[in-house]
Amino acid sequence: MNMQGKTIVITGSSSGIGAETARLLRLQGARVIGVDRNDPMITLDGFVKADLSEQAAIDAAFKQLPERFDALCNVAGVPGTAPADLVARVNDLGLRHLSARALDRLPEGGSIVNISSILGAEWPQRLDVHKALAETRSFEAGLAWLARHPVQQETCYQYFKEALIVWSVTQSQKWFLERGVRMNCVAPGPVFTPILGDFVSMLGEERVQKDAHRMKRPALADEVAPVIAFLCSDAARWVSGINLPVDGGLASTYL
Repeated sequence: MNMQGKTIVITGSSSGIGAETARLLRLQGARVIGVDRNDPMITLDGFVKADLSEQAAIDAAFKQLPERFDALCNVAGVPGTAPADLVARVNDLGLRHLSARALDRLPEGGSIVNISSILGAEWPQRLDVHKALAETRSFEAGLAWLARHPVQQETCYQYFKEALIVWSVTQSQKWFLERGVRMNCVAPGPVFTPILGDFVSMLGEERVQKDAHRMKRPALADEVAPVIAFLCSDAARWVSGINLPVDGGLASTYL
């Protein structure tokens, strides 16, 4: 893939999948602007330090981004060991808000790539409630809806990854038809990142051991990054509205 001349914004760029995606896209010729609450540990072409759990902070960060960029990779996220309200804000509502704002700076042919999860695969079981949340038009409206429909701490990570998939898929065609901007999700399975231990704690040792035989091993972050890069590229110019598992075949074992 040739990313020469493209400018890519990546949230969660300071570690894990975000850092590997930034590294790969720069090697392919892109100019990469990182956004993260932590300082970067790799070379970037620009960096904005921001807390993506607050609308005001997202808006302030957005003002520091380039006037035009070609893709937005929403990689930032928090695990389910964080408070449910924070999971909702970062993994769903904040991502939605930043993506909607990015539309005005993305050209026709631009791309938005959201990181969902294999743990969001049960979205059909709660489709109606996820579509209701997806129909809220703002960060604050989403918070108000969640106040009326609280989510349990124990299932909050899965719930908001499901919600992200439903929002991304149902919103994608409208933006593609009206703006020519593609939006897709990448759904990793377990990945060797700094928060892998949080996922073990979140799911419980019994669940982890029960599922261990289903896969060879957790993924490496640089095995997920090329898929994100592909969806940012012109090679994926006719790919929109999908949730693509990158899980070493884990999802296939549930059929």
